[in-house]
Amino acid sequence: MGGVKRDYQGKEKERKDKARDVQRNAYTSMFEAFRDELDEHHDRRMRVQKVSRDVTALSKKIVRKLRQPIPQRIQSEIDERMKEIVDLLSTIEDDVQGMNRHRYGLICLEEFAEAVSFAHYLRYQTLITPRELSAALPLRIDLTPSEYVFGVFDLTGEMMRFATSVTALSGSMPASSGDSDGDSDDAGRRTILADLQDVSSMLQICPPLGGGGKNSNYSKKTDVMVEQVRKVERLAYGVTVRGTERPKGWMPDLNEGPRGGGGDAEDVTMD
Repeated sequence: MGGVKRDYQGKEKERKDKARDVQRNAYTSMFEAFRDELDEHHDRRMRVQKVSRDVTALSKKIVRKLRQPIPQRIQSEIDERMKEIVDLLSTIEDDVQGMNRHRYGLICLEEFAEAVSFAHYLRYQTLITPRELSAALPLRIDLTPSEYVFGVFDLTGEMMRFATSVTALSGSMPASSGDSDGDSDDAGRRTILADLQDVSSMLQICPPLGGGGKNSNYSKKTDVMVEQVRKVERLAYGVTVRGTERPKGWMPDLNEGPRGGGGDAEDVTMD
């Protein structure tokens, strides 16, 4: 049995949880409908947020497994992760229809776009199109333009890390085996630096999403992307001009400035 609450005079306080008749009027049913609608909204939002966190985690696991070429064992694991992502998103498919598609932000789809576009790039050395990206998600959940564009922004960060690791191991800039349009290595192959520069130029000349103010997400991601391209350019410079001076397995310092002095204070990433 719970204790008895008393006021400053020592008198027992009336329990607030005692059953009492609630007076109903013409507005009672209206506010009860508002209450039910808000409860449904919060429940839906919690479901979407939980699924979004899980999809984000699975997308990051896919990105960490990707490398070129993609072995069959890794491809099987990626396919399994993709199936898990589709199964998770299917549970909230009905919750994000109509205006709810924009009411509940699916930030996880930016991570999904990054993972799928990076895998596509490693296979074909081309930028995935919005149509191809939507085809990778066989659900009634349409990818918005911002989710595609911000996924491409994140892709540039993965391309930078890929260029760094491959160059450190092989001593040369990653390049495709296809035709070159002029931005190529000594063997006439198109390098990842040329692809990064093309993507960067495209995103910089496109009309910015959301207004593109100085403090907007688009503007911040643009600044980070430009710095990532500069890091790969410094990496290519070091390999081309000073490559013979580097010992085998040398890991480039991407924070090194163009004149060899102190560069950025920290490594900037898209995450």
